[in-house]
Amino acid sequence: MNVFITRKIPEAGLNILKEAGCHIIEHTEQRPLTPEELIGHCKKADAVLIAGHTIIDEFFLNECDHLKVIGLMSVGYEHVNLPAATALKIPISNTPGVLSKATSDIAFLLMLAVSRKAFFMHRQILEGKWNFFEPTANLGIELYGKTLGIFGLGKIGLELAKKCRAVFDMNIIYHNRSNNKEAEKLVNAQYVSLDELLKNSDVLSLHANLTNETMGRFNLELFRKMKPSAIFINTGRGGLHNETDLLYALQNHLIWGAGLDVTNPEPMAPDHPLLTMPNVCIVPHIGSATVETRDAMAKMAAVNIVAGLEGKPIPNIVNTEIYS
Repeated sequence: MNVFITRKIPEAGLNILKEAGCHIIEHTEQRPLTPEELIGHCKKADAVLIAGHTIIDEFFLNECDHLKVIGLMSVGYEHVNLPAATALKIPISNTPGVLSKATSDIAFLLMLAVSRKAFFMHRQILEGKWNFFEPTANLGIELYGKTLGIFGLGKIGLELAKKCRAVFDMNIIYHNRSNNKEAEKLVNAQYVSLDELLKNSDVLSLHANLTNETMGRFNLELFRKMKPSAIFINTGRGGLHNETDLLYALQNHLIWGAGLDVTNPEPMAPDHPLLTMPNVCIVPHIGSATVETRDAMAKMAAVNIVAGLEGKPIPNIVNTEIYS
């Protein structure tokens, strides 16, 4: 059984594949694969493990319709043409749950860093601008007792809510397609309309899936409805917000600050004006970047692939319709 892997992954995942008797080929070069290279490798494979957001489109799937399973080392699967995969009976698996705590840590880090202009103040040291004490210069804002609003309150959002509740005694409000009874019980979260979420959030954090409905949803129209003192956080997907509109909202004081682990597009250009704003903190999509979490993701992706190759039920299959 041949398994092609699109990036170097942790040994924890490789070991599971090796123990199952898989022959592994890894793309270890520090560059993305071209679509032609990906197809060429996968034509010789029985399964592929996608590490990163390599596009799996209809053309690829038709060219590689022999694949027994495609394993994603990610929770999101918007980069996969799911209907085409389902039509071809190719199972798609993902790695849910294991990165919830780590990603919520980054959302919490960004929220706190933005509130105190931490990245900007660090740059002041590097630029030799740490001068005398100025009582009114570069002041941040406190988070104690403020309201955290969550758009898409699932596992990651709930982990963030727990932290904010415990550390800053924040009130939790959220907007979902359906109520999250667990969050309402654990952190006294209150379900509100989208307009109420925008109007009342001191910190607004996005944790929704990227879909046709949510693509670019956070645009100028919505930023205008937020508090001028609000902090906008996105650790979900860059496509959830319109970056041009976000820049305008910050430049024109429609909102107070922003923290991003994801950008639109990725990677962000190094000369992007958001990177030099005092009240903006941006990190390069590191939500799951801990040893423990990446090991867990690699192991889960490998277990999914082994199950698919052995014709067993795949623990974390996305397109369950193929079994019907």
